[in-house]
Amino acid sequence: MKFINLWWTAFNSETKRMGNAVETQNKMKLRGILSEQLLRDQNQEFADTAGVSAGNRDRDFVPAFQNTRNGECVVSRFADGSDAPIHVLDGLPRQWITSVDENGHVTAVDEAVVAGFLHSGRFYTREEAAEAC
Repeated sequence: MKFINLWWTAFNSETKRMGNAVETQNKMKLRGILSEQLLRDQNQEFADTAGVSAGNRDRDFVPAFQNTRNGECVVSRFADGSDAPIHVLDGLPRQWITSVDENGHVTAVDEAVVAGFLHSGRFYTREEAAEAC
């Protein structure tokens, strides 16, 4: 009986923690905060269009991010600084990062940061890239 009570307490604690994580992810999506989940959702939304890397790579669009507060744009990079062929949060400037997981991977960034593409020195949102191609 003692084991069952300990297991039930641990189960409820983990369920509550997971529920809070889901609630936090939902809040982040509603507020438009860029996260790994939001990137996946955007990839599904723009699948088979030039709004995803695979759909515009042959036209020299480069996955990038823009801080809409100050207009600063950066190319998507892996954590080691090398160019990434897709949108990756781990290589973003530290001042843009708002959340990391226990392994140090970026899980969310400032709400002013959006994913898009650089082409000929200009930043394109996913929507703009899809329309331009």
